[in-house]
Amino acid sequence: MEDRIAMRVSRVSIVVNFVLSVLKLLAGLLARSGAMVSDAVHSASDVFSTVIVIIGVKAAGKDSDREHPYGHERMESVAAIVLAVVLLFTGLLIGLEGVKRLRTPEDLPVPGVLALIAAIVSILVKEGLYRYTIAAANQIRSDALRADAWHHRSDALSSVGALIGIGGAQLGWPILDPIASLLICLMIGKAALDIFREAVRKMVDERCDEATESAIRSLALGHAGVDGVDALRSRQFGNKIYVDMEIAVNGGMTLTEAHAIAEGVHDEIEAAFPQVKHIMIHVNPSAGGDSGKEK
Repeated sequence: MEDRIAMRVSRVSIVVNFVLSVLKLLAGLLARSGAMVSDAVHSASDVFSTVIVIIGVKAAGKDSDREHPYGHERMESVAAIVLAVVLLFTGLLIGLEGVKRLRTPEDLPVPGVLALIAAIVSILVKEGLYRYTIAAANQIRSDALRADAWHHRSDALSSVGALIGIGGAQLGWPILDPIASLLICLMIGKAALDIFREAVRKMVDERCDEATESAIRSLALGHAGVDGVDALRSRQFGNKIYVDMEIAVNGGMTLTEAHAIAEGVHDEIEAAFPQVKHIMIHVNPSAGGDSGKEK
């Protein structure tokens, strides 16, 4: 189900970005707008980025095997890191082109109206594509798809910069066009760093958010037979969460009874939190008894 949603969104992204990049490139060349040509390059890079998303999602969806007993979910984070690098490289190229054109301001042409129209169309289309993609990313909790969504939004932001530069140039300040390219470079760079930071966070076993841990703790405490939660630790594993928990039960229970409670808590948490791939539960006696049973 999750793979199908990601593949559908990715196919839409590829088609839209390809058509949009061609139209923006033509508009930039015909209207003599460097900012619009730079924006077209950014849109074209989105096609490559979405291909990376497809590869990452496919790899992350593979079942556990002997070499990867915990699964392949982190492949989505790897894909997101690759996306961040591609995005940063694209931004640097755009920035270098802006600097190059700033060195010869006397040769700067005044962009035509066509470039202005293309910028407006790009803003509307890319913002719409961002909203479509981020909704799917949140639905299936996909880091790679979320990174691709922000790639779309960064393209919309770059089109805003292009719109400002083109409009300013038509009002008699052609130097605003390469300045807009530099602003686009900065915005793309920030988006790349944000994506990279989030992906790395998921790669280093950082705990999940406080709200999720609190909800898991509350659910366990509400389970019949659980006297307390002695410890709760979580770690991010790609777009999934692993949890280690110690619960306290009546020390006078039999091993079978204590195990049944742990089993019930385990199943209830995994059912209530789809992002929890597995939870390990250790049972401690709350009063009396010699040892607990690790599940």
